[in-house]
Amino acid sequence: MRFKKQKRHRRTVRFFSVNFGFRQPFKVLCDGTFVHHLLHNDLTPADKALSNCLSAPVKLFTTSCVLAELKKLGAAQSASYQAARKLAVARCDHEKKVSADACIEDVVGENNFEHFFVATQDADLRKKLQKVPNVPLIFGLRNALFLEQESKFQRDFVKSSEEKRLHLTEKEYKALEKRITSVSANADDEYLVDDEGLGCHNPGLQPHNTRNYSGKERDVKDRVRFKRKRAKGPNPLSVKKKKSRENPNRASGKEVKADDGNAESKRKRKRSRKGKTLAGTDVAV
Repeated sequence: MRFKKQKRHRRTVRFFSVNFGFRQPFKVLCDGTFVHHLLHNDLTPADKALSNCLSAPVKLFTTSCVLAELKKLGAAQSASYQAARKLAVARCDHEKKVSADACIEDVVGENNFEHFFVATQDADLRKKLQKVPNVPLIFGLRNALFLEQESKFQRDFVKSSEEKRLHLTEKEYKALEKRITSVSANADDEYLVDDEGLGCHNPGLQPHNTRNYSGKERDVKDRVRFKRKRAKGPNPLSVKKKKSRENPNRASGKEVKADDGNAESKRKRKRSRKGKTLAGTDVAV
């Protein structure tokens, strides 16, 4: 249950931060009823209890009218008065002191420029402030603090403001029309006749520099021309040297010649003459 409550509080804080620009540390404007509730339920120190509720650092404020109202209540609220005096005092500009709820309504105003979180136990005051678009409300229940979810009025206000941002205002629309007429008049005067003297139709708005000219005819270069990178040869220091190859024909020729000589030498045989006889004699030598 506690985890769901913290998740709901973070979502509400994100809603006001994104749509209305609330920033940390958050300013919390406390009235007398809320200070009394903190003391009665031992939710002290107050800044720590509120920072745990909002999951962010906080600064506590009150008004001089709230202090005057607590002082009038006498001894019954003396502890609350002493605790409220320790808080920072927000400027309310009331010469004559008014009630605390009226003072807080005036400080918040219609736009809540100071981005105050209002902490109060007054149910009627919370209902009134729910009609102000950017006022988050804090209240206490026993020993726990709660941040009210954004009201339906606040959600509708954010939705309508987002839709308005998507459309042009009357002032912007008139300025756009004036610009269109001036540009179209200049374009008609400049491009009414082409180079051959023939009439040309200028449909709508055309920028001044959108005529179809080739790049050579323009005096000013439209594009920056970069030098095209071309493929380069390999690094000569990283290339191996080519090995010189011997002529295979020469080597083979030598071998052939050598082989032929061997063959011839082998073919020549020395014959023994033991069996030969001298001519004219029958005796063998």
